[in-house]
Amino acid sequence: MKMSEITNMETAELQERLADYKKKYDSLKLSHAVTPLENPMEIRKMRRTIARLMTALNQRGN
Repeated sequence: MKMSEITNMETAELQERLADYKKKYDSLKLSHAVTPLENPMEIRKMRRTIARLMTALNQRGN
């Protein structure tokens, strides 16, 4: 998800997406620990998307 997409979202939607991405990240990490993922770069992309969402929320003061 690009930062330009994130800045156009409302705060409630950002919080919802952040919770969703955190759940997906946890499941990716767990599945990668059990059996290696086909594309482990997905973990990095997910982590960076979470960081972008958190940055946008912090900039808004929430």
